[in-house]
Order: sequence, then C-alpha cells, then structure tokens
Amino acid sequence: MTSTEKPTTGHHHNPNPKTSMEPSKHEIDDLPFSATKSHHHNTQDPWTTQFSSAPPEWHARTQKALLRKIDLHLLPFLILMYLLNFLDRSNLAQARQGTLEADLSMSGTDFNLATSIFFVAYLLMQLPSNMLITRLRPSIYLSTAMALWGGVSACSAASQKFEHLLVVRIMLGIVEAPFFPGAVFLMSSWYSRAELTKRMAYFYSGNALANMFGGVIGAGVLGNLEGARGISGWRWLFIIEGTITIAVAIAAAFVLPDYPNTTRWLSEEERAYASWRLLADINESDDQNTRSVWDGLKLAVKDYRLYLFVLLQHLSLLSQTFQYFFPSIVGTLGYGKIETLWLTAPVWFATFLISVCVTWTSSKTGDRSLHIFFLMLLAAAGNAVATGTTKVGARFFAMFLMPMGAVSAYQIILSWVANSFPRPMVKRSAAVAIANMIGNTASIYGSYMYPATAAPQYIPGGSANSVICLLVGLLALFLRYLHKWENKKLEKAEAEEAENPETAVAAEGDRRAAGFRYIY
Repeated sequence: MTSTEKPTTGHHHNPNPKTSMEPSKHEIDDLPFSATKSHHHNTQDPWTTQFSSAPPEWHARTQKALLRKIDLHLLPFLILMYLLNFLDRSNLAQARQGTLEADLSMSGTDFNLATSIFFVAYLLMQLPSNMLITRLRPSIYLSTAMALWGGVSACSAASQKFEHLLVVRIMLGIVEAPFFPGAVFLMSSWYSRAELTKRMAYFYSGNALANMFGGVIGAGVLGNLEGARGISGWRWLFIIEGTITIAVAIAAAFVLPDYPNTTRWLSEEERAYASWRLLADINESDDQNTRSVWDGLKLAVKDYRLYLFVLLQHLSLLSQTFQYFFPSIVGTLGYGKIETLWLTAPVWFATFLISVCVTWTSSKTGDRSLHIFFLMLLAAAGNAVATGTTKVGARFFAMFLMPMGAVSAYQIILSWVANSFPRPMVKRSAAVAIANMIGNTASIYGSYMYPATAAPQYIPGGSANSVICLLVGLLALFLRYLHKWENKKLEKAEAEEAENPETAVAAEGDRRAAGFRYIY
C-alpha cells in the first residue's frame, strides 16, 4: 500500500497530529460537518481534538464499524442499480437474438445506429447532470433517474418500426446519463482513496453481472415467452427488465444515503468522524458549499493531467465496444441463438471474478498503472486470437480474455480518475463527469467496428481493438511516471517551504496540501 493509502488514523498517518492531522483554521472552516461548524472559531474543536488524539486501536475499531454501516447502505443498491443501468442499455444485443430486426424491418447497419445513438444523448447530459448532483440530494436524484430510464426502456417494447426504436434509444440515453458519474461521485464523497478503489471493483462488477444475467434472462425470455399473449419475445424482454428497474428505483430512494454530514442513520459523532477521516486522507476539506460549480469546472480544465486521463478512459471504453455485440460475436461459433445466449454467461461470470480479484490487489499494493498495463495485454491477446483463427475452441477461449482484460482494467481506471482529482468536491465532480462524457464518445463510432458483414472473425474490429488495448496499457505507464514526477515536485516544494517558512505563501486555488501525493 502506498503512503497515500495508509489507514486514516491519527497515529498511523502522522505521529505528530499537530503538523498534519489537525486541520488549520482555514480547513476547519471548510469542514462539512455541523459539529465542527459550530466551533469554527476554535482550532481545538472537541471532535477534532478527540479524533486526533485517539489511539490507533480506537481508530481501527471505529473505522471498521463505520465502513460496515456505509457499505451496507451504499454498495448493494448502487451495484444493483448499475446492473440494471447497463442491462437496460445493452439488452438490445439480447433482443437481436429474437425477432427484433425482422419485426422492425432493420437491415445493414441499422443495429449499429440504434446502439450508437444512445451514446450521443448519453454523453450530452453527462456534465450538466453531474454538476447538478452537487446541489441536490443524490439519493432522490439517482433514484428518480432510474425510475425514468426503467420506464423508457420498457417503452422499447412498443416500437413498431425502426424510427420508433431510435427515438426510445435517444430518450434512454438522456435519462441514464445522471447515474454512472453520479454514483462514482457519491462514492468518492464517502470513501478514502484506498477504500474507493476496492468499492469501485464491487460497483463496476455490475457491468459483468449485467452481461451475465442479460444472457441468462434473454435465453429464458426468448426461449419461453416468444408469442405469449401474442407478444414477441424481445418485447417481453424490455417489459420485464423495465418493470424490475422501476421497482428497484422506488426502494433505492429510501435506502441510498446522501453525504456524511446529512445522513440520518449515523450518529453525530459518526457523521463528524466520517467527514474528518476524509480530510485526514489528503489533508483537504470536501465542503460542498465553499466553491461554486463554475470554480470547480475551471479548476478541472486547468489541470493538464485531466486531458491524459480523458484519453485513457476514451481508449479504454473504445476497447470494450465489443460487449454491445457480444452475443453476435459468440454466435459466430455456430450454435443456435438461445444456446449462444447461454454461452455468454460463463464468460461474464469469469470476468466478474477476475475484476474483483485484480482490483483487490490494486488496492492492497497501491498500484494502478501496472495492473492496467498487464490486463490490457491480456485483452489485446484475446482480440488477436479471436481475429486470427477460425478454430472454435481457441476463439471461445479468446472471448474470455477480451472482457477479462478490458473490463477489469477499466474499473481500475475509473477509481484512478476519481482519486487523481481530489478536493474541492466540485472539481472532482467536474473531472469525473468530463472524463466519462468524452470517454463515452468512443461508443458512438466504436459501435460500427463490428458490422454484420465482417462475421465470423470480425477482422477490422478485432485488429483495431488489439492495437487500442496496447495503447491503453502504454498510456497507463506514461501516467505512472508523470505522477512520480509530480510527486517529486511536491516534495521539493515542501522542502523549500520548510527551509524558508517566511517565504511560504498561503495555499490558494488548486494547490495541494502538505503531505499529499498522487497515486500511480
């Protein structure tokens, strides 16, 4: 574990809490819990004094109990919500195995257009929605968005021609946009950087689980409800999954928390400690009211590293566009359509297991870049083998490697972006939204990498993806050395200020606090 990821305890983080763990008067003014606000003129606030002077054993016990509470209230529903979020956008791939294209008179690249147009609307709403979440209750905002996308997804069943489907897909992109960046932002408001990486693994596992359950549900519905009550199987698929989404959204509104300082199921002391430990993690406050949304956006776009992370996330998402066509790709092995949907399930279950394992090791070792590099090598190999051979066994094995590498690496990238642009909160929110918004433009044109005419080997898409996977790995290594260089600059600046304290200037703008180091 790197120095930036040590447990956030007063004695473990710094043996002298006066110099680091105890916030300055300016930082105390910005702390987001009311207990501190009420004593903001006293640098020896009772909560701050209590937490800073507590022994390591108390911190370990208190933090463990607090994290258990947070995990139980936050993670299960976020994972389930993301599972349904991804399922409702990707179930078009399962519906294609039914009579969707024949019923709507689709031909040529119509399916590719229906897939890509979703992302046009999706990305246009990313930044506005994530800026809005800093001013609204996330629990209500995210659950409302979920209920809306569930209803819109169910409306896909009413499509009578291809144009109807396109309109529904555009609307689906608009109402799904708030969830993903909003969920990542909400988690980063509760967890330290070390904790966030592991939780991002659990959260993004919803992607693999959605693909796995999508195949199972698709096989069950298309195989058993085709023609039931005079309704096509693919229409039943949208109706059933959309209804489930709405039901979960209603429950989520009552279960999801907002921020530590406004959460009812924490005691006053727990709220204070939940906020204090985030401050202790990087010595910077996370107050949601001290800076405007516009200030956060300006801070984000002025950070040159943002553009490199945007490119990293964009290429990573481009390397994953195959998953929107995965049943069709597996279908080239020569099995029937229902059997093909069953065959996708073990691939995504294996991806789920690998993704959880590698993100756990990433969190334990404090490494991001090397994990991403080797996982993308695995994905590149999978794309190359699937493209270069017609042997069924080899191609099916390669189809395991493709998502196991690309999807697992992406969830590490997501947490790396979130904890590479720390406080203030509005800057982190803007950075996450911009990276996700521009990153998802990859799915607009990436959807055309797998035209039906390129089956069975999909040589253009597979070859391009092999190169893209290598580029993602190399860019991760570049960012590794860039963050090392930035950390050396921070160390040098701190050493100079320590030698000449009278020349030190007050921290302004986006300057990092003493002791902060970037993770690589």
